[in-house]
Amino acid sequence: QVQLVESGGGLVQAGGSLRLSCAASGSDFSRNAMGWYRQAPGKQRELIASITSGGLANYADSVEGRFTISRDNAKNTVYLQMSSLKAEDSAVYYCHRVGTRVWGQGTQVTVSS
Repeated sequence: QVQLVESGGGLVQAGGSLRLSCAASGSDFSRNAMGWYRQAPGKQRELIASITSGGLANYADSVEGRFTISRDNAKNTVYLQMSSLKAEDSAVYYCHRVGTRVWGQGTQVTVSS
């Protein structure tokens, strides 16, 4: 069974950067699109970035130009490079294998202003 494990979260000052990683176990990683979501306290989980199996990326308006999603199919890993972080980016970040019920456990990102 496929599992996803996120890492790379932490505490960072506003304006700083972090890179999140999501490592997938199992086979056929390259076949699925992958997405990064986030959920702040009291808010719904929202899709912020996705990448197709072929590497085409899409972003939510709130992160466009600041975040970059990428994937390394040889390493079964998807990344989220986050720059120019703002306090409102604070949330638990999850990766998701699109079209499945597979989610990671989440990693906390806290941006201090």
